[in-house]
Amino acid sequence: MTTSTDRAGSRRGTAAPGTGQQVLRHRMKPGRWARELGWRHVVGVLAVLYAVFPIVYVVSASLSPTGTLTGSNELFAQVSGVNYAELGDTKFWTWMGNTLVIGVATAVGTVLMGAAAAYAFSRFRFAGRRLGLTSLLIIQMFPQMLAFVAIFLLLISLGEVVPALGLNSKLALICVYLGGALGVNTFLMYGFFNTVPRELDEAAKIDGASHAQVYWTIILRLVTPILAVVALLSFISTFGEFIIARVVLQSESNWTLAVGLYGWVSSLLEANWGLFAAGAVLSAIPVLALFLFLQKYIVGGLTAGSVKG
Repeated sequence: MTTSTDRAGSRRGTAAPGTGQQVLRHRMKPGRWARELGWRHVVGVLAVLYAVFPIVYVVSASLSPTGTLTGSNELFAQVSGVNYAELGDTKFWTWMGNTLVIGVATAVGTVLMGAAAAYAFSRFRFAGRRLGLTSLLIIQMFPQMLAFVAIFLLLISLGEVVPALGLNSKLALICVYLGGALGVNTFLMYGFFNTVPRELDEAAKIDGASHAQVYWTIILRLVTPILAVVALLSFISTFGEFIIARVVLQSESNWTLAVGLYGWVSSLLEANWGLFAAGAVLSAIPVLALFLFLQKYIVGGLTAGSVKG
C-alpha cells in the first residue's frame, strides 16, 4: 500500500538512487548536457583512438607481405601470415625464451628482495636504519647511464673468477637488473608496509608466532596489491629493456627480444619491418597476459585483509 509519505515524495520528483543520473540527463537541455558532460565522452573516444591507432598500424604491418612500413599506409590492404611463418626460421623463439626467463626471474627476485628489505625498514629499529633509507633515496637520483661503464668493467673482472657472472651471461644480467631495481621498489613497498597495523604483529607474537611466520603468513598476504604491482612493473621493464642487455649479452643465442628485434632493422638496407612488426605483436602477448592475470590481485587485493576494529 502506498503511504502518504511515498505519494508526497513522488510529487516532489524523487527517484531511486540508480536512476538519478538518468533523470538529471533528461532534465538537462541538450546544449547544457553537451557542455557539462558530452565533451568528456568526446575526449574519451579521441584518447582511445589515439592509443589504439599505433597498435592497429603495427598489426597491419605484421600482416603485410611486402616487409615494409610504407605498405601499411592503407591498413590491411594486404593480409598474409608470411611474416609470422618466417619467425620459425629465425631465433625469435630462442629470444622469447631468454626474455621470459630473465623477466620472470627478475620479477620474482625483485619481489622477494624488496619485500624483505621493506619489512625490515618498516618493522625493525636498528642502527643505520635512517641512513640506509636516505642512501637508497640518494642513489636513485643518479641516472643509470652513469653505471654502464662500471657494470661492464665489473662483469669482465667477475668473469675471470666466476664465468657464470661474467659478460654474455643471463645470470649476470639478472643480477644487474635486481641491483638496479632494489632501491626504488624498497621505497615503494616501505610505504605500503607502514599501512599494515602493527597490532597484527603483536597479536601474532602473543600467539607464539615468530618473525618469519608473521612475515610469510600474515604480512605478505595483506600487501598482495603492492607485490603484484612491483612484479608487473619489474617484468615489463626488463622485458623491453635494451641498453644493458645489449652491453651484457654478446652472443646472438643469448639475446633478449629487444636486442634481437633491433638487429632485424638496424641495417637500413636489409631492414625487414614486416618481420619486426610480427615479432613485436607476439612479444606483447606475455605482458598483456601477465597484466590480465595480476589485475584481480591489484584490484581485489585492495579490499582484502581488512582488520576488525
